Amino acid sequence: MRKLVWVRADGEESWDTKKELVKKAIECGVDAIVVRPDEVRPVLELGSVLVTSSEDLPGVGVVLRRLSSPSELQEVKGWATRVKQSGKKAAVIVDVVDKQSERAAAKLGSVADFVLVCAKDWKIIPLENLIADFQKLPGRLLAEVRSADEAVLAAQTLEVGTHGVLLDSRDPKEIERTCERLDELSRESLSLTTARVVSVTPAGIGDRACVDTTSMLEVGEGMLVGSQAEGLFLVHSETLPSEFVEPRPFRVNAGGVHSYIRVPGGKTKYLSELKAGDEVLVVDSKGRGRPAVVGRVKIERRPMVLVEVESAGRMFKVLLQNAETINLVDANGNPIPVTRLSPGQELLVLMEAGGRHFGKRVEETLVER
Repeated sequence: MRKLVWVRADGEESWDTKKELVKKAIECGVDAIVVRPDEVRPVLELGSVLVTSSEDLPGVGVVLRRLSSPSELQEVKGWATRVKQSGKKAAVIVDVVDKQSERAAAKLGSVADFVLVCAKDWKIIPLENLIADFQKLPGRLLAEVRSADEAVLAAQTLEVGTHGVLLDSRDPKEIERTCERLDELSRESLSLTTARVVSVTPAGIGDRACVDTTSMLEVGEGMLVGSQAEGLFLVHSETLPSEFVEPRPFRVNAGGVHSYIRVPGGKTKYLSELKAGDEVLVVDSKGRGRPAVVGRVKIERRPMVLVEVESAGRMFKVLLQNAETINLVDANGNPIPVTRLSPGQELLVLMEAGGRHFGKRVEETLVER
């Protein structure tokens, strides 16, 4: 899953000094910038970005407070609750220096939207403990770092890593390096297998969803979609030239609105749930995945076709628009139109055991037909 990148720009330097730092952060698409209250407006004048500050001012999306001592825990938890009730998000900075402050950081994860942990010496922070604690908490854990290398370490600790990092650097190039390194980490590697086509049947009229992203997709890339979460088909993007329509290299005509679609972090959503700003996983025939942001979802009534395949004794299905421009991907990685599918052909699918609960994979007995 993509890691959050926050940048600190709340130091004592002059605004002219910090301006280039803020401009680079916005250019790199960081998730939030921490700023001084008197510099909220100048930051927003430079571009659209989530602003975090210690005062609840117009334009501030996340209100920030420091936990100065574990003895303030109840007071800060009450403050976070009030901030959230006002419609804003709450973030708390915690200097983790001992076991007591570590426990306080974990407890704040049940109330605050974001917990930012800082330390002068990372060796005394049992980051593994906090990462494990936050797996069961609604809050997101960010570790303060000073370089791209430290950011990667925090993002990979215990394999799961923190939800993101708070970068404290005065070097604009370090912001760029950190975003690039963490973007590489967000890429996933999936093991696709082949399934044999059993039948291809017209399925009447249905609502289908086109997923338009804010990324340019390449030939060979698509999205993983299916009627059963344990068997998802690689549906090819509309990057191919056609005599019928111009290529739409940002689009996957993903099929019936009931279908599951794979999103980053090993999760799924229903196509009907997707909206602008969500993330989906773009995958190629080698199983290499990268996140892409949804710009628009178009749902229209169209003639549908039901494709049924079999692999290792298991049957999987997908309902797609019945049109020449809709392609699945064969065993050799080549796109093949659904209108030319026939029994015996082999297609690429992602097979997984277990069911889904609110998009997360769980080990349970489940049959989806």
